[in-house]
Amino acid sequence: MIRSLLAAAGLAVALSGCALLSSPDPVQLYRFGSPEAVATRAVADPVQVKLRAVEFPQESQGDRLLGVTGTQAAYIKGARWVSPAAQLYADSLESAFAGQARSVRLIGRRELTPATRVLDIDVRSFETRYDEVGGVPTVVLSAHARLLRFPDRTVEAEQSFEVRQTATGNRIATIVDAYDVATRDLNARIVAWTDANATGG
Repeated sequence: MIRSLLAAAGLAVALSGCALLSSPDPVQLYRFGSPEAVATRAVADPVQVKLRAVEFPQESQGDRLLGVTGTQAAYIKGARWVSPAAQLYADSLESAFAGQARSVRLIGRRELTPATRVLDIDVRSFETRYDEVGGVPTVVLSAHARLLRFPDRTVEAEQSFEVRQTATGNRIATIVDAYDVATRDLNARIVAWTDANATGG
C-alpha cells in the first residue's frame, strides 16, 4: 500500500513537472524602429562617419521591455523584442542615416570604408515609465552623442538627447507603438545633429 502511494505521488510530481514545462506563458514578439520614408538629397561628396558600437544600459539591452514605476523596475510580462533591443536600435539608426542624412554618409558596423569622423552613441535610458501602477506609461529614450575627428580622436561636437512618448493606453501594443515613434524621433534628431556638425576636412 505504501509502495503504491509513493508510486502515485511520484507520478503526480512527474506529470505536474511536464505540465509546467509544456505550457509556458505565451509571449508575443515585437519590433521597433521601422524608418519612415523621408525624401532627402545628399551632397556629392559626403563626410564619411564611422558608427561605433552603440552603448546600451545593461537592463535594457536584451529582448525584454523594461518597466519602471518610481524606484521599482520590472520587465513587462508577455512581450519581448524579436532581437536584443541594442541590436534593433543600432539597425534603426543606420537606416535613419541611410534615408535622411544629407552631408554625411554613415559607415555601418560591418563596413571597412575609411572614415574621417567617428560617431559615438551612448543610450542612457530605454524604458517604459509609469507615474502610478496601472496608469498610462511614457516611453523615455535618452542618449548622449559624440562626434570625434579621426584618427586623432578629438571631440568635434557632443550633445544629449531625450525623447518622451506617451502611449495611447496601458497595453503592450500601444507601448510598442510608443517605442516605435520615440525611436524614429530620437534617430531623426541624431541624424540632423550629425549633419550639422560633421564638417569636411
